Amino acid sequence: MQWYFVAALLTVLTSSQGILTTLSQSNGEYKYDYATVPFLAEVFKLAVSSLLLWNECQKSPLPKMTTEWKTVALFPIPSVIYLIHNNVQFATLTYVDTSTYQIMGNLKIVTTGVLFRMFLGRRLSNLQWMAIVLLAVGTTTSQVRGCGETSCESLFSAPIQGYMLGVLSACLSALAGIYTEFLMKKNNDSLYWQNMQLYTFGTLFNMARLLVDDFRGGFENGPWWQRIFNGYTITTWMVVLNLGSTGLLVSWLMKHADNIVKVYSTSMAMLLTMLLSLFLFNFKPTLQLFLGIIICMMSLHMYFAPPNMLLDMPLTVKPDEEKLIEVSVDRRPHS
Repeated sequence: MQWYFVAALLTVLTSSQGILTTLSQSNGEYKYDYATVPFLAEVFKLAVSSLLLWNECQKSPLPKMTTEWKTVALFPIPSVIYLIHNNVQFATLTYVDTSTYQIMGNLKIVTTGVLFRMFLGRRLSNLQWMAIVLLAVGTTTSQVRGCGETSCESLFSAPIQGYMLGVLSACLSALAGIYTEFLMKKNNDSLYWQNMQLYTFGTLFNMARLLVDDFRGGFENGPWWQRIFNGYTITTWMVVLNLGSTGLLVSWLMKHADNIVKVYSTSMAMLLTMLLSLFLFNFKPTLQLFLGIIICMMSLHMYFAPPNMLLDMPLTVKPDEEKLIEVSVDRRPHS
């Protein structure tokens, strides 16, 4: 399976995630416990990965599965990082408004590139760095409203704690992705075996969160397992399947491509969601949206296009000039 097909599918599924979640509401509110959705998505991913691993084990040779405790013990760490990240998100929103938070969230595009270089030792060309910065600028541009609106004025009026937490949130989000890629490429274990370990811990952490919510609420509505499907509709189940399928595609990209491909997929998904909202929710298009789309498409071309398409090289080069021109860029994600 080609990485760009998986990336395109991830873009479509991610863009429909927000739309499905909105459609699952009734009169502007959730009739179901939205904390159960991530839990059921983890269960779905675990079940699919187990089935695929079982199918893989029926073939010869058997897939490689490392069972050493020191290796297995590394797999809860992404769940811990995401748990901390979720708490930082809530803390950030106490200092900044939603619009400012969304714009600050684009910092994770750049922090992913930085951590990609620092921890995975993957070298990016100058053009690729420019493309990543352009992607962050493009997504931010598409989210900025008219400067006559109060939300534009509030962008630079938040307390310093809000900006510091926003940067921390972006770093944690990037760190979780980079660490997951490190885990997936650490050895030649079966992807489905690695997924089983990731999603087992993910299921346990989400179950623990549901229990904590019950204790905080004094079990007012009963234990979570008795009301887990309360208020669920076909649309809600589509949200669960969408979230689970998205996670499986991300893990495939972490194994066979890299975090930068995932960042481009999710960023393009955000723009696609805005375009679809024009038809589904009477969302009014803005000049900033179209400018953001153009900038992001330029960034996409700059990052993945072959060097000879980006550089206007002369057809003939004199021997003396050959020493002055050297272009060596690896554009394809590593498998």
